[in-house]
Amino acid sequence: MMMLPDDGAATAPVRDVPPGWCDIVGDGRMGGALSAALRTAGVAVRGPLARGADAAGAAIVLLCVPDREIARASAAIAAGALVGHVSASADLSLLAPHERFAMHPLLSVVGASARFAGATCVVEGSTVRATGVARALAARLGMTARVIAPEQRPLYHAAATMASNYLVTLEASAEHLARQVGLDRSALVPLVRATVEQWAALGAREALTGPIARGDEETIARQRAAVAAAAPDMVVMWDCLVAATRSLAAAPAGVAR
Repeated sequence: MMMLPDDGAATAPVRDVPPGWCDIVGDGRMGGALSAALRTAGVAVRGPLARGADAAGAAIVLLCVPDREIARASAAIAAGALVGHVSASADLSLLAPHERFAMHPLLSVVGASARFAGATCVVEGSTVRATGVARALAARLGMTARVIAPEQRPLYHAAATMASNYLVTLEASAEHLARQVGLDRSALVPLVRATVEQWAALGAREALTGPIARGDEETIARQRAAVAAAAPDMVVMWDCLVAATRSLAAAPAGVAR
């Protein structure tokens, strides 16, 4: 079994990315984006490498693979490297027995040109040194590192999923309704952008507009009837959103819900 470093190495502060190769394993969207961004930031990167690579000779190995593949990819890595993953909620034990860390950039990555600067990066490590390496990698990319307790990471991931994935699902539903009155996605984009900017600047309660915020029950009823007629499969979701929005509108100023 691979031995972790002695106490001195494990507790040594890390202020920058250690020298040596940083291997990226996983050639999907995140692997390609991190490889390009870290290379631009001056880190000696090899990859993205295909799953199953042993990354022999690397100082750091960053696994950019689906959660279900983390343990298998980690088992293939040669002893001696610090091994990390980029999952939001996967347990660090999947990387045992390596000295290990996690770093999850809190942003949506859909291509190799993704910009990481300005994002939050949630980090965790099995040792002080490993956590320091995660922080250093985040800093090289211009991200702000934050530590979240391991037991809270699934809830953190749920918040991220709701903010990103479910927002896209919601906009897809809006797009479906808009198409039925002759409008395409481009007509909704300025509205969505303005809404997100107002939420970012003011918070949810203060950014809320529309008939529920105004208490316009007649308009709310007409909207529901129109949705029920045009897209009956969306009524359950619509009613849930109306209920949640009513709660938000009734919340004191400065309170999200």
